[in-house]
Amino acid sequence: MSILILVLFLTFAYKVQSQQVVDRFADWMAKHQIKSKDESHLAHIFDNWVENDKYIKEVNSKNLSYTLGHNAYSGMNIEEFGELMGFSESTSNGLRGNDILQTDILDASALPTSVDWRTKGAVPPVKDQGQCGSCYSFSNTGSLEGAYKIKYGNLVSFSEQQIVDCSQMQSGGPNMGCNGGQIQRTMTWEGKNGGLCTESAYPYVSGTTKSAGTCQKSCSPVSNSKIGSSTSVSANSDNAMMTALYQQPVSVAIEADQRDFQLYAGNVFTGSCGTGLDHAVLLVGYGVMNGVEYYILKNSWGTSWGVDGYMYIGKNTDPATGKAYNGGKGQCGVLMEGSYPNL
Repeated sequence: MSILILVLFLTFAYKVQSQQVVDRFADWMAKHQIKSKDESHLAHIFDNWVENDKYIKEVNSKNLSYTLGHNAYSGMNIEEFGELMGFSESTSNGLRGNDILQTDILDASALPTSVDWRTKGAVPPVKDQGQCGSCYSFSNTGSLEGAYKIKYGNLVSFSEQQIVDCSQMQSGGPNMGCNGGQIQRTMTWEGKNGGLCTESAYPYVSGTTKSAGTCQKSCSPVSNSKIGSSTSVSANSDNAMMTALYQQPVSVAIEADQRDFQLYAGNVFTGSCGTGLDHAVLLVGYGVMNGVEYYILKNSWGTSWGVDGYMYIGKNTDPATGKAYNGGKGQCGVLMEGSYPNL
């Protein structure tokens, strides 16, 4: 359906909406290349977008520590968004393995006030998991990419598709393809696999196919990419997480099924967010913005989401209450299950 026909249809069907709203919706569809199956589907997307538009304005009018905005997912309601990202299917328990427990934890006074591994060339561009519940694979490649750069000096983009295809349960691995997976046990699997191939040698396709494929054996793991062990960051401790991030990027699990999370657009996210872990991401640093402490969260939802694919997620204490987020478990449970690989 062309943009012109789309505008004419919506203008006629939704006379109660202003032309400006219809035009903005049409611009949004064009920008994010949103396709509708038919007029009924288009009307449904439009209804969701309008409701999200109202919600964005309502939240932003409160002058909170963060802002919301439209992205590629604002034509979905929260249930559809959760289904797309596989939140209901993602493994929320047993994300830890049984390797090494973090030992030395530095006091905050002994740590720098900010860390950002992006500025040190240890973080490849943001990727997009697409229509596949494969967040665990992106979290794992992210922490491996950081560790590899720090130890060997080369930034390599590793293959998520290899993890999705080859670490499935039916092959003796810990994961379920596009239906969720585990963080630290995937690191153990990578070690047994002898490392990972590059992204270019084994490209990601499950975001389009919506399923895992057959494990390919045509590529060779990158030299020295074999994970010797992994370390579990001591749970529910900002000092422990900061100590880990001082060394390298860290894979973590969070709860991401909130509307404010879906529409997050900037500044430090301090909105209501629980600890029902359903999504795996990567932390690449921490800092302070306008007096509010944050962790730098790298997501796998493309660059239209958040701040070019990143979120500044609240750290230490919630400024609204003066208390630790979720009783010390961190904003969205970010402190509950962190891990990083040792090469």
